[in-house]
Amino acid sequence: MTIGQWLNAFCCPWIGAFALNNSRDITFAFQCSTATSADEPKSDQTLYNEVIEDCRLGYELGYEAAWMNEHHCSDYFPTPSPLLIFAAVAREVPDLGLGTMVLVLPWYHPLRLAGELSMLNQLTRGKLHIGLGRGTAKFEYDAFGVAMPEARDRFAEGIQLVRKALAGGKFEHQGKFFPQPHALELRPRPNGKEINFYGAIGSPPSAGIMGDLNLPPLLIPSFPPKLMTQMLNTWRERTLAAGGNVNATLPMATTMLIADTDAEALALGQRYLPRFFELQCIHYDIANHPWDDIEGYQQFSKIFANLQRYAREPESLAEYMRWHLIGSPETVRRRIEELASFGFDYFVIGSNTPGVPKQLQRESLARFAKEVAPKLSRSFGPPKASSKLKQRQAG
Repeated sequence: MTIGQWLNAFCCPWIGAFALNNSRDITFAFQCSTATSADEPKSDQTLYNEVIEDCRLGYELGYEAAWMNEHHCSDYFPTPSPLLIFAAVAREVPDLGLGTMVLVLPWYHPLRLAGELSMLNQLTRGKLHIGLGRGTAKFEYDAFGVAMPEARDRFAEGIQLVRKALAGGKFEHQGKFFPQPHALELRPRPNGKEINFYGAIGSPPSAGIMGDLNLPPLLIPSFPPKLMTQMLNTWRERTLAAGGNVNATLPMATTMLIADTDAEALALGQRYLPRFFELQCIHYDIANHPWDDIEGYQQFSKIFANLQRYAREPESLAEYMRWHLIGSPETVRRRIEELASFGFDYFVIGSNTPGVPKQLQRESLARFAKEVAPKLSRSFGPPKASSKLKQRQAG
């Protein structure tokens, strides 16, 4: 069965069943993380320079924002500070939105994070989209000296303090992890430009937690329709109970690889994606099940169970590719329509997957911008180039 046939058979019955507002336009952003590709080796400096070039390309193609991962001491997206490189991007492409997927909030002191976000908001004219999460790699928790069982409580208190600081004016905070007994005021002072926060949902229990915290969910599409519906309904119920906004932007982050036919895209995925899963297996130490005895994380051994198989058995990747945006332009378009039927209206397109050659990454990003996005979004299109970009193009 091809990807297109699978979508017709299993996804189309869901289209329209769960849409919150069909009149809402779809926004497209792209992932610009430091992905080691098949044409390795590359220095870290080269990887960061490629990020900036990718951001220029994405802006010129018409994408709303560039999103980046955070990971430490690892070959898996080696980017310890997305906000730092975003300051460089803001200088080169000031109108491009910037997003994180995700900042691991329990590793930060919230007051320092709020200050850095306020600084970045001064440096860019684009929107800031800040996806936050608990993080899943135990070795990173150990490296920072943070107890992983405290992750949920640190996350909840952290977002509370970040919001207080970014509200402007004097604030205090009484909490278990980050007490602030003296009245403080954030500098630089918030400039009034909204920062959009989201909470990553990697498991069903996370949906309720993000609802309680009034954080719109940031998801990946590797969930069956029934489970995705359950998670979103839980988030909506808990958000309403907390007095939050269920009509917020709902972002979806997904792997994307486009070819002329589904069969060609499948072949490319089976050739290049195993490296992606190999790096995940190493980074998260999947073979040793590090989460089995950690409260709030036990379910991840089950969630990540397939990654070793994907790394070792390329033929098994067909099931993964069905859930993501891998196929012909028409198949990719129909998959987005299916995901949009659940209420997702903001898609972070990930073509810079580890293992995929840089040229193929950029070709897929460009093909999506030219052959898919304009059919789904009324607002999508290349912006007027800034004077700096015009000078670069002319020179």
